Amino acid sequence: MTAPVFIVPEADLATATVGSIVRVSGPEGRHAITVRRLTAGESVALVDGTGRRASGVVADVVDRQTFDVDITAYETEPAPQPRLVVVQALPKGERGELAVELLTEVGVDVIVPWAAANCVTQWRPDRTERAHRRWDDAAAAAAKQARRARFPVVAALASTSDVVALIASAGQALVLHESATAPIGEVRVVDAGDLVLVIGPEGGLTPVELAAFAEAGAGAVRLGPSVLRTSSAGMAAASVVLASSGRWSVEG
Repeated sequence: MTAPVFIVPEADLATATVGSIVRVSGPEGRHAITVRRLTAGESVALVDGTGRRASGVVADVVDRQTFDVDITAYETEPAPQPRLVVVQALPKGERGELAVELLTEVGVDVIVPWAAANCVTQWRPDRTERAHRRWDDAAAAAAKQARRARFPVVAALASTSDVVALIASAGQALVLHESATAPIGEVRVVDAGDLVLVIGPEGGLTPVELAAFAEAGAGAVRLGPSVLRTSSAGMAAASVVLASSGRWSVEG
């Protein structure tokens, strides 16, 4: 059975070495002790979301929300290449958080919420911060579940012009569209830099959006014979791209 993962502040792992003690407290510590019933001698893994991962053994349970870990192994995972950036049109209801969870689990590096013209849901100015926090929390929880040491970045809400600029600066950009003739599985992806993948809304992309993305350098691709919901299309497309890029190849 794999060791449970707990999230700690960046500063706690920045100076950690094999043989040092790292203290885990707060919500993570409380969950470990009161929910998971963690005891001294058990193996755990600590991550900070920036690529640092420390494995160790619980040295002491201090109280109901604090425990100490004796570090036995430590590594900093390099940033993966190419960096996969998914522009996700806002799904309706809780499907937004579902999309973030799925994208995080497969290994996406940056998630950009996009207010596309045909989105049923729009983030109101007075609720944008709260909505973004929900996506950020969903990404952190999914990253922990997926045992990721490097968490995805949830970018600020993007307009269509923001997405155009993102495409123009990327090493490669692909837009999912049901009328495209090029299968995504046959696209040769870049080895390094940003690979931007645009996922449209349930109502579809507008001709203006498609034209703007194409002018900026994006290629239209299709996922397959089925039309997926926007909340799951990103995960499926990202899986194909990650496999094609070699990031899913077994190494070390």
